[in-house]
Amino acid sequence: MTEQIENQVMNFLGLCMRAGRITSGQEACVDLARQEQAALVLMDAGASGNTRKRITDACHSHSVPLYELTEGSLGHAIGKKGRMVVALKPDGMAQKLLTLLADEQRL
Repeated sequence: MTEQIENQVMNFLGLCMRAGRITSGQEACVDLARQEQAALVLMDAGASGNTRKRITDACHSHSVPLYELTEGSLGHAIGKKGRMVVALKPDGMAQKLLTLLADEQRL
């Protein structure tokens, strides 16, 4: 992911967090993906192997787009240090993020 796109995504994630549109944490994001209620999932590059596998498997099984941000940036963007995974339910904000990420490679 280019630095410019990642900065735009991080700034927009802060807005999404303030608007209450973000679900964070491994279990909550896996549940959303399994219920097919997640529009997209973002994972921090510093996530553990177990977290990576659970999130990747859930997203691939249920066709949820999954993107990776640089290590440490996800928690910083949403103001919750140490968060490794966030998901957004389908709405206008999620669609805007998908538009920003349209040319980026999924996991």
